[in-house]
Amino acid sequence: MNFPFFVARRYLFSKKSHHTINIISGISVCGVALATMALICTLSVFNGFQDMVANLFTAFDPQLKIVPAQGKHLKHDDPNLLEIRKDKRIDVITETLQDQALLRYGSRQVIATVKGVEKNFIDLTDIGNLLYGDGRFELGDGLMNYGILGIQLAHSLGVGARFEDPMQVFAPKKGERINMGNPAASFNQDEFLSSGVVFAVKQNQYDANYAIVSLKYAQNLFGTPGEMTALEIRCKDGVNERSVKRDLQKKLGNQYKVLDRYEQQADVFRIMEIEKLLSYLFLTFILVVACFNIVGSLSMLIIDKKADVQTLRNLGADDNLICKIFLFEGRMISTCGAVIGVILGLVLCWSQIQFGWLKLGAEEGSFLIDSYPVSVHFWDVILVLVTVVVVGYLSVWYPVRYLSRRLL
Repeated sequence: MNFPFFVARRYLFSKKSHHTINIISGISVCGVALATMALICTLSVFNGFQDMVANLFTAFDPQLKIVPAQGKHLKHDDPNLLEIRKDKRIDVITETLQDQALLRYGSRQVIATVKGVEKNFIDLTDIGNLLYGDGRFELGDGLMNYGILGIQLAHSLGVGARFEDPMQVFAPKKGERINMGNPAASFNQDEFLSSGVVFAVKQNQYDANYAIVSLKYAQNLFGTPGEMTALEIRCKDGVNERSVKRDLQKKLGNQYKVLDRYEQQADVFRIMEIEKLLSYLFLTFILVVACFNIVGSLSMLIIDKKADVQTLRNLGADDNLICKIFLFEGRMISTCGAVIGVILGLVLCWSQIQFGWLKLGAEEGSFLIDSYPVSVHFWDVILVLVTVVVVGYLSVWYPVRYLSRRLL
């Protein structure tokens, strides 16, 4: 066995001549353990919120989305996109066209995003589970056009799941300037009826801004026949989404972008990642402060073991070997704290997942979820463990060398 490690282990677990040293060593371990536990729990809560938001977006966003790298529109008869449809790993593929328009009902008007979709859009996403009302997902019957509003958008327009009068829609004509003498002539105008339902994604981005109509209706409204803004895809069950994305991007080249769900909401998830990073850095700073307790414990231990050090010198131990003994002592304290903290953090995360002890609000139903969401990621645990060990090792390296020279 490594001699410095053997002596350091004995010093860590043996009774000291001054009981205070044992107490300070215990406090050092507890400080590191608590900081480690806080890191595990905090990162896991951020993961929980990120997974929750991703699940909300999943109900409306497709698995994969093909958009132009430059410009805004794609051609329906683009040979590259027609070739994509032959991929046997794709289960559902639909064309979509969306742009800004003015919706007016009675005296109320709201600028919203009108999204035109094909009939199989309900198979592409989980929107069928997000509909509220006594109607059904219907966008047209050949004679009439229907639209489905987000629940908050419907509220802003003063309507419910059903509205009696047609919803009027205005969109600027493509490539034309507004005629100040006759502004109405600069807009395409159309209308749609209620399909008897509204949708609620429980995300303001969609519920307050989106109206779903048929693709043909949107193309006529925006003056873009035979064009779309995106080709949305759902893969077959069991298919590796990343491999499909990679292969499609390779086939299509740099003229197109193939976006997964996280890339479609890049801004939202980037903000969440930044918040998670800042929390990690802040708690790491607290960990550094906690490691100062180890320095205090080691300094008192060095003073307490002066007689032992002198004996080791008489037996032939040099300064480097003695320094290693106390370095191992500090490293063992930080490692013990790291392991205990990881275990406690995982236990707390498990209990929150199982029982939801920590609530978001005093009353149930006040938020989308009643308790803080938690999701433990393996690589976060490894990151925390490595961070604690590295910070602990670095925090004792210089102080031990300095104290060894001054006090021994």
